[in-house]
Amino acid sequence: MRKLLQAMSIAALIALAVPLTAQEKVNLSITTGGTGGVYYPLGGGLANLLSKYVPGYQATARVTGGSVDNLKLIGSGQSEVAFTMADATWDAYNGQDKFKDSGKVAVRTLMVLYPNRMHVATIEGTGIGKMADLKGKRVSTGSPGSATEVMAFRVIEAAGLDKDKDMKRERLGVAESVNAIKDKKIDAFFWVGGVPTAAVTDLAATPGVKMKLIDHADAVDAMNKKYGPLYSRDAIPAKSYPGQEATNHITGVWNLLVANASLPNQVAYDIVKTIFDKKDEMIAVHKESQNFDLKYQTNAASPVPFHPGAIKYFSEKGITLK
Repeated sequence: MRKLLQAMSIAALIALAVPLTAQEKVNLSITTGGTGGVYYPLGGGLANLLSKYVPGYQATARVTGGSVDNLKLIGSGQSEVAFTMADATWDAYNGQDKFKDSGKVAVRTLMVLYPNRMHVATIEGTGIGKMADLKGKRVSTGSPGSATEVMAFRVIEAAGLDKDKDMKRERLGVAESVNAIKDKKIDAFFWVGGVPTAAVTDLAATPGVKMKLIDHADAVDAMNKKYGPLYSRDAIPAKSYPGQEATNHITGVWNLLVANASLPNQVAYDIVKTIFDKKDEMIAVHKESQNFDLKYQTNAASPVPFHPGAIKYFSEKGITLK
């Protein structure tokens, strides 16, 4: 009996020494966005990396309406990891705007990803050359539950327009918006995402169609005055899309990878470490992954606190966060 107890004690000590990932299965649901955007391929790429390289991990990527939906799923425990925009994350953390009814979300940042750029896209023949020309037009402001919709409303407001009175508004994702504008069912659409976005590239490359991107960088000051220092003047460089001859001056906001505060610290650490260790494989999925950089991991870039597991990883790289 004594030998049996000794053996059991030794086994218990060994089990304690084995990391969580080697002892039990870790299932992760990663919420992304629509299939025409950038979150979707990045989420699939991340799920593949975690399932491939971290023992015991099984991750899957889910199609969603975007940031707002993702944050609500994080809050309800139906998702462990999510791609979001900084402004929607700030709203979730404070329980405001689209989170007034559902309440505050215990969201924490895993890492700052890349800058999201607001596209205001139209085509020749619509009579739209500047933001003011959207008045009286048929405009898609993004799918319900998306951060595109949140930011589009703020850009429209800052441009001196009323989203409800000054335009006929549709609520379509980027892929649906591209199809609708090709079919002349809408005149313009908003989309905030990485560059290039596959669906926007598809529109720009369509024979017989000349895509135009509308400048709106002058909206930044009014947006930040009302909603906080979340937005910046940015640009979509010339030649980012087929036939795009000039730089498009736009509003930008950071993308974040987030989790619930209750996510185990080791899991958060493993996720961030895997992304940086296997960055080349993420770049192969989408070139926005080139922007995954330690220099962007700052409290200034993330409006909400970092997860303790992420803080541990970045501290090992000489970065102090809170």
